[in-house]
Amino acid sequence: MTVTEKAAYLRGLAEGLDLDEKKDETKLFKAMMDVIDDLALTVSDLEDELALVTEQLDAVDEDLDELEQYVYDDECDDEDDDVYEVECPACGETVYFDGEDIDAGFAECPACGEKLEFDLDGCDCGCEDCAGDDEDDKD
Repeated sequence: MTVTEKAAYLRGLAEGLDLDEKKDETKLFKAMMDVIDDLALTVSDLEDELALVTEQLDAVDEDLDELEQYVYDDECDDEDDDVYEVECPACGETVYFDGEDIDAGFAECPACGEKLEFDLDGCDCGCEDCAGDDEDDKD
C-alpha cells in the first residue's frame, strides 16, 4: 500500500468515527488528516521525481560506460594496437609498425623495402614484461 493509500485509509477511519464537528478534538483530527494528506502527496511526488532522476542517471551511467570502453578498453586490453617507431638501418627513415608486425619478428621498410628483423628477446625497454623475460633467461 502506498503512502497516499494509507493516508486515505486513515481519513476514512476518522470520518467513520462520526465525531461531533463542534468539539476541539474533531477539529484537531481534521487538521492532522489534512497535514497527513499533504505529506503523503509530497512523498508521492518525491518518489516520482526520484524514479525519473534514477532513470536519467542510469542512462548517463550507460553512456559513460560506453565512453570509457571506447577510450580505455583497447588501450589496456590489446597490446597489438600499439604503434612502434623504428629507424630503418638501411635508409635511415623513421617508420612505424603495429604490434602484430613486431610480434611477428619482422617487417618490410615502406621507404626502401628492406626486410627489418626485430629481436624481442634482447629488448631492453625496462618494462615488466621484458624484465620477466630476462629473469627467465638467467635461470
